[in-house]
Amino acid sequence: MTAETETPQATTGSCCSPSGSCHDGAADQPGAVTTVYQVKGMTCGHCEGAVSEELSGISGVTSVKAVASTGLVTVDSQAPLDEDAVRAAVDEAGYELVGRA
Repeated sequence: MTAETETPQATTGSCCSPSGSCHDGAADQPGAVTTVYQVKGMTCGHCEGAVSEELSGISGVTSVKAVASTGLVTVDSQAPLDEDAVRAAVDEAGYELVGRA
């Protein structure tokens, strides 16, 4: 490829956001925390929704993404979460918190 036909590639940013991230940027804020948990018993989209809804109710949680096929739940929050509160929310949804992934 010659210099005349090279197209410079952007090193930052994306179509999603200026930071190059496809999420809302909550985890990019000072003090923000992203924690991944292993949850046992999720098998479908309904399960994902139930766990996400309960975890979203915890004070300081800014986003939740549950994936039934892996059992992983990614939680973005303004500060570290109390694991007992996370466990209680997952229990309320009808599933079992195994721990941090």
